[in-house]
Amino acid sequence: MIETAFIETPLGIAKIEGDTDGLKAITVLDTSEEITKIIPEVLEDAVYQLQEYFRGERKAFDLILNPDGTDFQIKVWEELLNIPFGNTMSYLDLSKKLGDVKAIRAVAAANGKNPIWIIIPCHRVIGSDGSLTGYAGGLHRKKWLLEHESPVKQQSLF
Repeated sequence: MIETAFIETPLGIAKIEGDTDGLKAITVLDTSEEITKIIPEVLEDAVYQLQEYFRGERKAFDLILNPDGTDFQIKVWEELLNIPFGNTMSYLDLSKKLGDVKAIRAVAAANGKNPIWIIIPCHRVIGSDGSLTGYAGGLHRKKWLLEHESPVKQQSLF
């Protein structure tokens, strides 16, 4: 049975879903939801690690992930997990890593369908020219996440 929790984050209310097989989804909502007072046991680690991340105390997650997607999407999402904290990669470079430069649009589409935001760091993928491009949660959230992870704290990266 899929359990759900809603927690407050600097980006808005995060909806966390998962079961004993792992996390299914994490999204940040534009609507208000009631914060979950008692976190389901299967989601406790995810909530704890996300809270550490937002406090600046965690750079890597140690969770079982179980997103629903096609084989290709899962391959893209697994590659996203290799982008280190504080780094970015272009969609073109991601396509090259996956072995097919011509798949750049399919890679971008798979990136946009990532159901486990933040933990599968789709926000770390940017345009080849260094620009912020596309983010299902909105560019303001992508900008915040990249600035949060930046090793050099400055006024604004973008």
